[in-house]
Amino acid sequence: MKIFSIVLLLISAFLSFKHGWDAFQPANAQQAQMMSELGITKSVMPFFGVFSILIGLMLFFPQTFVLSNILNTIVIVLIMALALNAGNYKMALFEIPFLAMPLVMIWLKYPFKS
Repeated sequence: MKIFSIVLLLISAFLSFKHGWDAFQPANAQQAQMMSELGITKSVMPFFGVFSILIGLMLFFPQTFVLSNILNTIVIVLIMALALNAGNYKMALFEIPFLAMPLVMIWLKYPFKS
């Protein structure tokens, strides 16, 4: 169980760092189209990048572990809502596994005890 938790933690942190770093890189045509469909402008991308990197860093500290997973969940739900608003159901469905990951990590840290 601990190995699974560590793997999930590393994957989640890697994805946060990768998305944060990618926010500072010039967007290719497909990414630019996706951002415009979602209503995300180029000027807010650096803020999303910094926020994503901070979430990734917060995962490694026990005091901020749950908060970072909650923030990660909020960001994913926001992306899903923007995708549904744009009529892109495929993108919203694609985000479901990524939505489950922080919730499973919280559950693994605080399992229900009967």
